Amino acid sequence: MSFSARTKGEIARIKSVNACCQLAELAALVRMSGSLHIQGHKKLSFDLITENAAVARKTFRIIKRLFSVHAEIIVRRNTRLKKNNHYLVLVNHAAGSEKVLERIGVLKRDENYLDIDLSIPKEIVRKNCCKRAYLRGAFLGGASISDPEKTYHLEFVTNSSKHSKELKDLLNEYELNAKTIRRKESYVVYLKEGDKVIDLLNIIGAHKALLDVENIRVLKSMRNSVNRVVNCETANLTKVVNASIRQIQKIEHIKNTVGLHKLPSNLREVAEVRLNNREASLKELGKMLSGPIGKSGVNHRLRKIEEFAEKLKS
Repeated sequence: MSFSARTKGEIARIKSVNACCQLAELAALVRMSGSLHIQGHKKLSFDLITENAAVARKTFRIIKRLFSVHAEIIVRRNTRLKKNNHYLVLVNHAAGSEKVLERIGVLKRDENYLDIDLSIPKEIVRKNCCKRAYLRGAFLGGASISDPEKTYHLEFVTNSSKHSKELKDLLNEYELNAKTIRRKESYVVYLKEGDKVIDLLNIIGAHKALLDVENIRVLKSMRNSVNRVVNCETANLTKVVNASIRQIQKIEHIKNTVGLHKLPSNLREVAEVRLNNREASLKELGKMLSGPIGKSGVNHRLRKIEEFAEKLKS
């Protein structure tokens, strides 16, 4: 099961106590994943489709609890790709679909016409708890979150330009820096920053998913720190080895041309110690001299030896 599906399963099991929050959640679910169907003259039915059984059960319970309407759940087998089950929550005209649609603000009725409104009803999201419930329903109805092991990305997909803009504005009331783009015939509201994704999970009550993301972030940070240290140590070791090889080549050139006895006594001693201890560090070389010196002193003498070898070559 994907991380997104597990997160939806966790959120779907959250039980909103207040009827206003249940209404806000249902309003978001219908706008994100619902479809309207005309059954006859001014008669409408609607359904919601989801791959998550917990989301279907929650939708069924909310409709029954708020409106005493019996929704029908149909299970369909998807024959494409992963062949997952699809759950269809259907409310037809006879069962009272129009009552539900009017209450959640999707259906506007007049004497001569019916109007469909997919904007977020301000009267439904007036309270902060209802705003959180609406975002929870929007996540259940049409959102996905990437596996945090790979990247931090959370997006809501809706078919309405107006709804996407208002959803973005609602998210940004919590300073989540949400943005929108158009993708073919859909509108996507997305979050890219890890901190913002975690904040949203906290807002909608996905606390287990939040902890999972935080744990992964800590592990990633530790791995990155270890990699930086290893890379730094490797680079330093490579630098030391290359310097040692270069020094030995210079010393051997002096030895094979004019001989090491041509060097001043202090340089000749360092040269001989370096030839006999090719893998030793500068600090270790300094301790091996008859008159021990520090790392910088050894480095200074080796540079003098290299300059002597360069003069020989020229």
